[in-house]
Amino acid sequence: MTKILSLSGALRKASTNRKLLREAARVYGAAEYTEADLALPLYDGDLEEAEGIPESVQALVAQIAEADAVFISTPEYNGGIPGVLKNALDWISRSDVKPWAGKPVALMAAAAGRAGGARAHHELRLAMAPFQARIVNGPEVMVAASYEQFDAEGRVSEDYIAFLEPLMQAVRDEIAQGQSAAVAA
Repeated sequence: MTKILSLSGALRKASTNRKLLREAARVYGAAEYTEADLALPLYDGDLEEAEGIPESVQALVAQIAEADAVFISTPEYNGGIPGVLKNALDWISRSDVKPWAGKPVALMAAAAGRAGGARAHHELRLAMAPFQARIVNGPEVMVAASYEQFDAEGRVSEDYIAFLEPLMQAVRDEIAQGQSAAVAA
């Protein structure tokens, strides 16, 4: 079964970014879905030197490596990605394992503002560039006024399902392409 891992740039359990990730997984269809825990210690080179990479970071790296695809959704904090997400990316980059290389990754955003987190979405794309992931390029999903876009069951409005459906198909296609390349090798 396909393994999907999600990373939310918001730690709140009821955040609209977590809801968006769950909706993406629902639209994706049959898959083993896991939400990563980004409550990691702040990156500190002295800590890394003294104690190595924390177990929580090693676990996250392993989850990414084992996933067939990763979904990341970010809120927009002061025009950029939140520190919790940047911190996770910084820690992951310190691992000897390169879990992102060739991994299909779908980027999304849900924010209170009318641009739906467009600046954070762009910043996240830039932050992912060094990892050599296979970023699924669209359609872009950026949920504006996100606090109004989900119903009581956590379902996003149909306006956004219209973007999630082709994005999830693109993820399926990327996974299939990667599996075909692995079989050919």
